[in-house]
Amino acid sequence: MSQDKFFYGGQAVLEGVMMRGRTTYAVAVRRPDGEIQVLRERLRSIIYTHRFWKLPLLRGLGMKALVWSANIQAAGEQVELSANAIRITMGIAIVGALLFFLGVPLLAAGFLSRGHGSLFFGIVDGIVRIALLLLYLYAISFKAEIARLFAYHGAEHKTINAFEAGLALDVPNVRTQSTLHPRCGTGFLLAVMVVSAFVFGLVGRPALPLLLLSRIVLIPLIAMLAYEFIRFAGRHRNNPVVKVLIIPFLLTQKLTTREPDDRQLEVALAAFQAARQEEKEAAA
Repeated sequence: MSQDKFFYGGQAVLEGVMMRGRTTYAVAVRRPDGEIQVLRERLRSIIYTHRFWKLPLLRGLGMKALVWSANIQAAGEQVELSANAIRITMGIAIVGALLFFLGVPLLAAGFLSRGHGSLFFGIVDGIVRIALLLLYLYAISFKAEIARLFAYHGAEHKTINAFEAGLALDVPNVRTQSTLHPRCGTGFLLAVMVVSAFVFGLVGRPALPLLLLSRIVLIPLIAMLAYEFIRFAGRHRNNPVVKVLIIPFLLTQKLTTREPDDRQLEVALAAFQAARQEEKEAAA
């Protein structure tokens, strides 16, 4: 019996790329001395095999890869970063982001929709949230460290595009591919913002306690709907209607990807080949 088609995915980390395969994930980073170091581990936990845990942000894999890559870079400066310190920092950042992207739009909508109904309130709330996301991504892209991270993001996309196009996986072939891909975390974020505009619009403008509660309680539903849309778009990326629908999500990726150099492509290829190693051995 043939297996269902598997969609490879990954993310950029500090000076590297994480790739997830069917049974294995791998992280490859460029060390300060110029060499590529690879971490490869089997995916054994239920959080990597059950459908529910496939949702972005419900897994710890990306965080684990980020912590490892950060320590590889810090080792070059004789600094050791503890996993707990990074998790606490990321936790504070996530909570701050939620408060910012939920609270500011509510305040803006409340101010701008005075004298208007619930529908106008919901529209303003959604537009402000999407605008904040785009402005935030644009603003951080000017930092040199973030620009390098975005280049590795582009390298990840190019590698997966080359594989899905059936090309030989080498630097010259991967270099020709697009930095954009329909299954992308940036697209997922935008999808979350768009879906939230519709869902929160249906909630209307109840009393403030219920309004705040709805923003928290409905986040998992919104994330699931956004995730299913991204998955659907990835599976049907050649459909003419889907091609039109995903244009805004692809364009948003221009904010979070950059053209990588050949050394960054080498790192992405190392991660991808390592993530597929056990599959290739099983097929041999």
